[in-house]
Amino acid sequence: MVLILAQSVFAAAQGNAPRSFADLADRVSPAVVNITTETMVEGRTVPEGIVPEGSPFEDFFREFQDRNGPGDRPRRSSALGSGFVISEDGYVVTNNHVIEGADEILVEFFSGEELAAEVVGTDPNTDIALLKVEADAPLPFVTFGDSDAARVGDWVVAMGNPLGQGFSVSAGIVSARNRALSGTYDDYIQTDAAINRGNSGGPLFNLSGDVIGVNTAILSPTGGSIGIGFSMASNVVTRVVDQLREFGETRRGWLGVRIQDVTEDVAEAMDLDSTAGALVTDVPEGPAMEAGMLSGDVIVRFDGTDVEDTRSLVRQVGNTAVGKTVRVVVNREGATETLMVTLGRREEAESAETESAPEAEPEEPSSADVLGLTLTPTSPDLAEEYSFDEGTEGLVVTGVDDTSEAWEKGLREGDVITEAGQSPVAEIADLEDRIDEARDAGRTSLLLLVRRSGDPRFVALSIDEED
Repeated sequence: MVLILAQSVFAAAQGNAPRSFADLADRVSPAVVNITTETMVEGRTVPEGIVPEGSPFEDFFREFQDRNGPGDRPRRSSALGSGFVISEDGYVVTNNHVIEGADEILVEFFSGEELAAEVVGTDPNTDIALLKVEADAPLPFVTFGDSDAARVGDWVVAMGNPLGQGFSVSAGIVSARNRALSGTYDDYIQTDAAINRGNSGGPLFNLSGDVIGVNTAILSPTGGSIGIGFSMASNVVTRVVDQLREFGETRRGWLGVRIQDVTEDVAEAMDLDSTAGALVTDVPEGPAMEAGMLSGDVIVRFDGTDVEDTRSLVRQVGNTAVGKTVRVVVNREGATETLMVTLGRREEAESAETESAPEAEPEEPSSADVLGLTLTPTSPDLAEEYSFDEGTEGLVVTGVDDTSEAWEKGLREGDVITEAGQSPVAEIADLEDRIDEARDAGRTSLLLLVRRSGDPRFVALSIDEED
């Protein structure tokens, strides 16, 4: 009976696995392309031979240099990658790093036909590029699928031009989802299907023949596939491609805040029930400021969707249309408030210059050791010494006890504490008052807003029972 049961389980497993990927490969291969780029690069500067005038070797060196030409002569550099056609009129998707800086782009089809391609638009943030080729007849193409429907363990097929070997197919499974590597908008599918150099920009198919990812990167100590590959999820790619196709550039929503994750100690210091949400550390001039958002607000809901952390908020905002007015729910000092924010455009905001804070009259410096920190009110001399804006009001960290919690949490000399307990501090007495207030409220930690090189972040430090 045990043997019969084992055979039944094995048979069921075989029934769920495809016997062959050949039919799928035959169906989608015509839409997968190889991409070759050529770029003019400066040649190496070769030092000329130095021989004494009249030397018997003078003619030899002159003939050698004339034959080889100048050492700094430009030369052509070629690179290989992959891509896939998404429309019969010749739109092709690939990775931005495949075509970045290229002077010429050549697309080779499964049939062997080659066509020159033009760049429609690129998005370095997601490493996606959209190309266009002109053909005499409608081209075979593939469609995007729903990457959110992919489950860990599902079969996937990667296609492309690995190591310049031409069209190649590899199969594997979805190993993980929602991987983040280094980008703001990262949402990678991890797969063990073989992906190598040259596969970049190629499609990752599900068994229905829909593209659920664009093969982008591998994790490998050797440079070859070890079964850890990453494909940008199609639900990210489709939004980018649609914008590149319509505008030739991306147009992402912009809220206009600086944020950080809510850690356990920050949640305790702010008397929050959970660590969900995104803590606002700064509100420069922009949509959020106009809507009344404040530093210290915790964004818990954006446009009808709960905010888990900073990464989820950035993606939600970026995927929202520029100019749309959205409801943003924040937790402010224990109470919930709803703000109506009309989103700006991130690309425009990133190129704008931040105005400096207004100049303030310096206070007479006085130092004190508090919470493992040696603190001094800001002054023009300290601003010059530690390179922060002279108009900044707060307490400058001039020393840190390397055995203290403050040191463990990354506070360093030159940091400027501008708020404590979500209230401004300009004097040592202000900080001491905030500590007393936190103790009276029964809290065991105090939330500090710390600025380093102008960038703010919140840090929660434990407060002792004694001064």
